[in-house]
Amino acid sequence: MAETEEKVSPSLHYSDGEQNGRASIDTISPGVARIEATAEHLTSANRAWILFGVLLIAWAYGLDSTLRVAFQPIAVNALNAHSLLATVTVVRAVIGAAAQPTAAKIADVFGRIEVLLVSVVFYVLGTAIEASANSPATFAVGSCFYQIGYTIAVLIVEVIVADTTSLRSRLLFSYIPAAPFIVNTWIGGEVLVVVRGSTAWRYGFWIWCIAFPICVLPLLGSLWWVSYKAKRAGDLQHCKTPFQEHGGWELTKALFWQLDAIGILLTICVFGFLLVPLTIADGPDASWGSPKIVAPLVIGVLCIPVWIRWETIAPHPMVPFYLLKDRAVWGALAIAFFLMFSWGCQGDYLFSVLRVAFNQSEKSANRIAALYSFCSTLTGIFVGMIVYRVRRLKPFILFGTCLFMVAFGLMIHYRGGVGTRAGIIGAQMLLGIAGGFFPYAAQASIQAATSHEHVAVITGLYLATYNVGNALGNAMSGVIMSQVLSVQLKSRLSKEVADAWYDRPLDRIQQFPPGTAERDAVIEAYKYFQRVVCIIGASACLGLIIFAFCIRNPRLPDTQSLPYEELPQREVDADKGYEMSQSPEQQRSYLNCVPVERQ
Repeated sequence: MAETEEKVSPSLHYSDGEQNGRASIDTISPGVARIEATAEHLTSANRAWILFGVLLIAWAYGLDSTLRVAFQPIAVNALNAHSLLATVTVVRAVIGAAAQPTAAKIADVFGRIEVLLVSVVFYVLGTAIEASANSPATFAVGSCFYQIGYTIAVLIVEVIVADTTSLRSRLLFSYIPAAPFIVNTWIGGEVLVVVRGSTAWRYGFWIWCIAFPICVLPLLGSLWWVSYKAKRAGDLQHCKTPFQEHGGWELTKALFWQLDAIGILLTICVFGFLLVPLTIADGPDASWGSPKIVAPLVIGVLCIPVWIRWETIAPHPMVPFYLLKDRAVWGALAIAFFLMFSWGCQGDYLFSVLRVAFNQSEKSANRIAALYSFCSTLTGIFVGMIVYRVRRLKPFILFGTCLFMVAFGLMIHYRGGVGTRAGIIGAQMLLGIAGGFFPYAAQASIQAATSHEHVAVITGLYLATYNVGNALGNAMSGVIMSQVLSVQLKSRLSKEVADAWYDRPLDRIQQFPPGTAERDAVIEAYKYFQRVVCIIGASACLGLIIFAFCIRNPRLPDTQSLPYEELPQREVDADKGYEMSQSPEQQRSYLNCVPVERQ
């Protein structure tokens, strides 16, 4: 965590933007100022407790997400809406994409503790709604609230890791939140069997309404204790909260522009209206000219130019275009997008494919679906140790993206039927090994391209791009499910039987084991579906490789961030007429920046 000798008080000021009533919070974000003011009180013991808290909360949401891979298909299947699984996942991904940059800005303005508390509220509320849902619509609403809490929790632990580590060790310590997947992969299947055998899928959701808040307490306590020591020493006297400094009304007006509320709404409209209709078209017999399909698509298309125009004139755009001028930034963002698009294509229905086409039990299917997380975490920790020694990231990113494409080739070959279980396990393991080389390395690379002041925003943007790619991948798998799988089923079975397999496949696999004519026809249909989604995912891997060549390869220092002059931002604000006031100390810091290697 970077230290500062100057305690900066956030000041709400108006410049030329005052004429339009657009208040702005000063460029030294209050949350960042407070975290830097507490840095000198952070002992090794405090840092260890904070990282332990990160590990515990990551274990909670990691195990929960591992189980939800199984519980979510079971839930929508029980609600007679298995074909809408992609719709629910797309809605979650769109909400997550909008939540990440927003949460990052809130973390900078209010602080890390406050954002962590917000994540708990949304996480518990969404999970409770899902557990008590009696209709697909209610379940989808709960999924949205849960996704907001989940994405905020993932973001804030990554930001806390970035606050407390150097760039040289960033990749290694970034795997602390991912480390629980090493254990969760194996205990997830056991928990799934216990919960399903004794109660129902609903209890698989209810348990996290209690467990998650409990697991958050150590991290909250550790952060509060360090803040308390700084406050007791008087180091936070000049670091007032935005509410203390400005009051409710002025702060509300400032946050409306600072958080880019209009941009958030337009982002949700663009991706929501464009992607969701693609997943709700009910098979090839659906009327693509029906109002429920055409109207959202038209609205989504019309929102695109409005969203682009707004983000270019917004005083505080959700997308920081001035940072996107650096290939270290846009290259890493493209890697995040293509990674999640390709993974989302094959991962959305993987559990169902394993159950139906590979005839795996719930425990086995859950473990195979979690192999990616297990292998990527083990590999990533090993790669992080090597990066700590060599101080470079790009070679590992290049190797990982190429290996990722090879894994998709294996999945195309082993896509279901007799004797292919070992093949899909090997493909998922190879996919995970490849995933240990480049996703977190790309995140560390993009964090190296900006200052500590903007590390939360750039991390939020990176994770938001993850969600956008995931949303598009899920939408693609949903389209293929509705337009390809349904065709394959109806070409092999009668319409009534095909519809039954399409809507509730997990209920029929026990009645029709492999070897029966009906089950064998369904397996062939699922094999064709798996082949199509994996070919599309493999094609997206080409984008991964191309953009991996575009990023920079700086030598990672032992400091929290590289010296970085964000002159484009000051030029942009000058063009817009917004004053970016800086203290003399800040101005001198730019003059004192030494040249750094930016390959």
